[in-house]
Order: sequence, then C-alpha cells, then structure tokens
Amino acid sequence: MERRVALKSMAAAMGVMVSLPAWASGWNDSSLGKVKFSKAGQAEILKGVVEAIIPATNTPGAGELGVAIFVQRMVTDCYDKKTQDTFNKGIAGLDVQSNKSFGKSFTEANKNQQLQLLQESEKSTDPETKGFFGLLKNLTIQGYMSSEYVMTNLTHFEFIPARYHGCVPVVKG
Repeated sequence: MERRVALKSMAAAMGVMVSLPAWASGWNDSSLGKVKFSKAGQAEILKGVVEAIIPATNTPGAGELGVAIFVQRMVTDCYDKKTQDTFNKGIAGLDVQSNKSFGKSFTEANKNQQLQLLQESEKSTDPETKGFFGLLKNLTIQGYMSSEYVMTNLTHFEFIPARYHGCVPVVKG
C-alpha cells in the first residue's frame, strides 16, 4: 500500500470517528420519522397479519408489541424498491383475497379466516406471493424475538453474560 493512500484512509477514518458520536446521539424516534404506508388501511392490515402469525396468549402478541411498525420500518429502510413493491402488493393482495373469499376486509375477518388466508399465501405457487409471505413471517419473528418485552421477560437477556464472583472459597482437593 502506498503511503498517500494509507494517510488518506487514516484521515477519513479519523473524521468518521470524530463525527460519529455527534451523529449517532441525535437519533430518536421523531428524527427517524413516521412509518409510511403506501395506501390507507395498510397499517391495520399489517397489524392484523402479525397478530395472526404470533397471537396473544399468556404473553402479548406481535400486534400488541408493535411488531407491525418494526416490519414496515425494516422493509422501508433495509430492502430495495422491488422488494418494497412486492411487500406492498402482498398486503393489498391479502385484503383483496379476503374480500373475494369472505366479503369483508382482512381486518374485519375472524381469526380462523385470517389464518386460512395466510396459509393459502404460504402454500401459493406464485413466487411473488410466496416471497412476500416468507419475508413477512421472518420479519415478524425477528421483530417479536428482539422486542424489549421478549428479551427481558422471556429470554432473560443479559447485556453482559457471565458474572464475576470475587469472593469464592477455594476448596483443596
């Protein structure tokens, strides 16, 4: 490596390290902005879908923990335009399919009808529908398992694993 390239790289790295704390500390929920849905009613449909995937039992369900917002943020911020379009079409498709099959929207359908629609999406031969459902299911599970409630109450997450016990009697064998 040439000395000039190395010096430029080190200068850039130092600049990033100096500006990173100021940039990162400015993040909060309002600075990230609201979650944007392409059509009205998609927030309710998505909340109903994640609640159907992980329903409330003796623990809160995915809808109650706000997993729908997590899923939409992940799709909006981390996936390309094609995947975002497929995701939005999939949500709209669930509502259309619910109207065709049951004469009511996905959010108005009962739990058994919602599960039937999701199972049909999972077993679909259409690659777009199958891709949509796979993405939705994976993000729902990821969002649920990484939620604060699950991490602290169910998995007993420890920020720093293993404990230090300074005064432990040493037993001679």
